[in-house]
Amino acid sequence: MRRPPPDDEGGARERDYAVIGDPVAHSLSPVIQQGWLDDHGIAARYDRVRLVGADPVLDLDELSRRFAGLNVTLPHKEAALACAREASDAARAIGAANTLVPFAGGGWRAENTDAPGFLAALMAEAGDLLPQTGGRAVVAGAGGSARAIVWALANHGFADVAVVNRTVARARTMVGGLGVGRVLDGVDPAREALGDADLFVNTTSVGMGGDGGVIIGVDALPASAVVADIVYVPLETPLLAAARARGLVGVDGLGMLVHQAALAFELWHGVRPDPAIGRARALEALALRARAPC
Repeated sequence: MRRPPPDDEGGARERDYAVIGDPVAHSLSPVIQQGWLDDHGIAARYDRVRLVGADPVLDLDELSRRFAGLNVTLPHKEAALACAREASDAARAIGAANTLVPFAGGGWRAENTDAPGFLAALMAEAGDLLPQTGGRAVVAGAGGSARAIVWALANHGFADVAVVNRTVARARTMVGGLGVGRVLDGVDPAREALGDADLFVNTTSVGMGGDGGVIIGVDALPASAVVADIVYVPLETPLLAAARARGLVGVDGLGMLVHQAALAFELWHGVRPDPAIGRARALEALALRARAPC
């Protein structure tokens, strides 16, 4: 486990926070969270910690004595749930945690803010375009983010959440574990489901880095459908560009990142930060990275 850098007194301060992952150098969480800490006058530091130990469950448990809160990213979200003394209903149902809140006597409570964070971003950008109840959604992917989003949509009131994934067996395992959703087996069932969908969500890495890929075409979607992509580098993915070319409303991945971060901040500090300010800082950081020399 790579240790966080010491402060002037040596060692991490009691009120430090961090994002844990491997890799983690790319994370925008410090930009977003440190900005909010400063906005609210909270004397704390938010760092990145690359966790590469052989036993992440043990390492995360140790960190409960050194940090006042952790965000957890890939590949440690399942370990974050496993190390916790208690967990929210959402974290247990999804099988992963992305936020850890400490107990006074040591140990963590595991939370999953990915699910409500995605819903908050979706509703903020396109809530008035989606049915209040009984909606139909198609979700591409079967990883950790897909689990959170399928669970969130089903519990929000979507009557039908269909999953399409290149590895059908993995999608079936995910849906079976969640107890919600259904799996689309093949191109024809997927196109049929898209034809009736109110929402299409990409949770895969296709399109990340501007690779030009699209996991599935948007031509079968109704003219009223909303398209969401959790990828945020680039912000305008090939999928979102194709959707907007058709006149569909697109929701980028930065919204989910910012809203899940705001929910984590509220769990730690008891105050809701401004997502718009967090998004503006993240956009500025992305722009600086894009201009940086290779």
